Amino acid sequence: MNKKNGEFLKRLLATFKVEAEDHLKSITSGLIELEKDRSPETNLELIETLFREAHSLKGAARSTSLSDIESVCQSVESVFSALKRRTVQLHPGLFDALHNVMDLLQGMVFPLDAGERVPSERIVELKEMLAKIEAGELLEKKKPSAESGGTVLKSRQPFPETVRIGTEKMVSLLFQMEEMVSAKLTVNRHVQDLTDMLSLFGEWNREWSKTYPEIHAFRREEEKKVRSGETGIKNNPNVKLFEFCETTGAHIKSFGNKLIELKKQAERDRYAVGTMIDQLLDDVKKTLMIPFSRLFEAFPKIIRDLSQEQGKEVELTVSGGEIEIDRRILEEMRIPFMHLLRNSVDHGIEKPEERRRKNKPGTGRINITLSNVEGNKVEITFSDDGIGVDIPKVKAIAVKQGILSAAEVEKQTDREILALIFQSGVTTSAIITDISGRGLGLAIIKEKIEKLGGRISIESHRNEGTSFRIRIPVSLATFRGVLIKTAGQEFIVPTLHIEKVVRVKSEEIKTVENRETLSLEQATVPLLKLGPILQLSGGKEDSRIIQVLVIHFMEKRIGFVVDEIFNEQEVLFKNLEQPIARVKNIAGATILGSGRVVPILQVSDLIQSAMQYDGDLIKTEKIETTEEEEKSILVVEDSITSRMLLKNILETSGYRVKTAVDGVDAFTRLKTDKIDLVVSDVDMPRMNGFDLTAKIRSDKKLSQLPVVLVTALEAREDQERGIDVGANAYIVKSSFDQSNLLEVVRRLI
Repeated sequence: MNKKNGEFLKRLLATFKVEAEDHLKSITSGLIELEKDRSPETNLELIETLFREAHSLKGAARSTSLSDIESVCQSVESVFSALKRRTVQLHPGLFDALHNVMDLLQGMVFPLDAGERVPSERIVELKEMLAKIEAGELLEKKKPSAESGGTVLKSRQPFPETVRIGTEKMVSLLFQMEEMVSAKLTVNRHVQDLTDMLSLFGEWNREWSKTYPEIHAFRREEEKKVRSGETGIKNNPNVKLFEFCETTGAHIKSFGNKLIELKKQAERDRYAVGTMIDQLLDDVKKTLMIPFSRLFEAFPKIIRDLSQEQGKEVELTVSGGEIEIDRRILEEMRIPFMHLLRNSVDHGIEKPEERRRKNKPGTGRINITLSNVEGNKVEITFSDDGIGVDIPKVKAIAVKQGILSAAEVEKQTDREILALIFQSGVTTSAIITDISGRGLGLAIIKEKIEKLGGRISIESHRNEGTSFRIRIPVSLATFRGVLIKTAGQEFIVPTLHIEKVVRVKSEEIKTVENRETLSLEQATVPLLKLGPILQLSGGKEDSRIIQVLVIHFMEKRIGFVVDEIFNEQEVLFKNLEQPIARVKNIAGATILGSGRVVPILQVSDLIQSAMQYDGDLIKTEKIETTEEEEKSILVVEDSITSRMLLKNILETSGYRVKTAVDGVDAFTRLKTDKIDLVVSDVDMPRMNGFDLTAKIRSDKKLSQLPVVLVTALEAREDQERGIDVGANAYIVKSSFDQSNLLEVVRRLI
């Protein structure tokens, strides 16, 4: 047995012990209840419960290849089955025997050590006894003695090493532990306050040191006057002042020494409390950590189904799945990974015959590799050996979508072009299907990962494959943030999204096309005041030196002008609660060491608010005019019901709709009417949808007209034929959703 299998078996046995303990406790308590004088109906319910518990324990033992435990459970299950059928009656001897069997099973599941396992002959003896019970033979009412071969081991472990606790309780405990981070921050604040006080005391002491010699000299002069008889001590007004100064000097020295000692003690407390809280929080977090492999359990089945549907052969390998992560993050990562998996099978991996033509193995490979990096982060590499990203096609789509101009796109590096696929609407798929091709999946993935405080990048080589590199934290509890102030209000900005902090002179700000911008590393960055973006008024007046926070999110860079930038610190994230569970631009809040509650900015909202601010601050997508929005769509459908349904959906969304009953009728209308898009059924008389699409593509005037096929034909061969004839999208009626149709139409026109 190799090391990997040995570790897996160890984890499997640990899980079995936890489950077995629950079943044994339930059976024991059920037997005790059954011994009480109850009604026959109640007894039957209890016997049914005991039967199910014994059956479940037998199944768990079988899964773990514990044949001895399985066989004993089988005998116990048979006894309960006989009780259900009422072929066996309840009596004291039966209860004695069953309790002894429970002790036997307890000793088998939780042996004190390998040398104290239940003897095999004892197992055989009790199984024979259970067989007699099932056969209806009476038993003696007294318990077997130890001398006669009792069933209880001399010593056994009374409790298992693991305790099962509900997830809700553990989450609650974690939240309480996370609150202790506030106590840690408070201690840090106290140390800082004492440091500030010592600094003030130092200034005071220096001034006293300068003044005291003058007071002392003045005192000597006064004492000379007293000795010469010029003044008397009693009528000298400066005597009390001299005494006060002497006392003050002694007090100052004592106060300073005490303050220094207090600071040292506070620093010791900070270290002790910080270490304790960090350790406790880390230990509690670990109880909610689960291995990444839990996320991948369903992947082989998904790949099998997808690859069979598309006539592909795909093999998945995962390494590093034992790495543990906060279950809250794992749940958030489920959808991104599903998107990546579907994209790899749908877009990346070629069909076997195509792969062989490229001298590749017929079976494509998807590899997921995980590794710990930077202590609190994990890096995930998701790669395939498929066709790779078609960079020229991405460039063409970027120009078509208005993301970049033709001149701009030629200046971009391949890495910069690849980054564009994370933008909504960018896809290289030849056709839109229910699985993919809408250009939304990767945008959603990037947004989810960055909201978790992670990053994603892509690397791809044509006909060699594509690799996504994802870096995410292993826990959500705390993060690093920068404390800022704008318009008199403090905020926390996650450090992860801060590209840099700069101080610039007002003359460095340039106005380009009525936009305030800042030149940064040979790039022009839009510049805005954060206060107005957050709908706050007030703040510092314009000054010669301006503090700027440069934020980077989803390939966008914006400089925000703020009043003050303080320090970076550890931040405890707290969700907003009802009735303000969702506030634009605000992700949550934190409590500073001083006790002040400070909002945490939601960077994704902030970028969106900045893009919408003042309309022309940042380049946005081209807004169509009202006349351009009134697009004309031709619906081709031989079923009057389906035709009217599609017509109603599209007209309700503001489109002008014309109809045709088949392909011949449709092509005639296309020759005379101005049509912006065709929505067509496939299976129609005279001319079907495939032939209509092919005819449109062969016509010089109509060849660029978008065509969406909406059909009941869902076989892979039919979808492939749709691609071959030139359809832009293929929607199966069995999974038809009007929002999907409208989304496709908006993308195409």
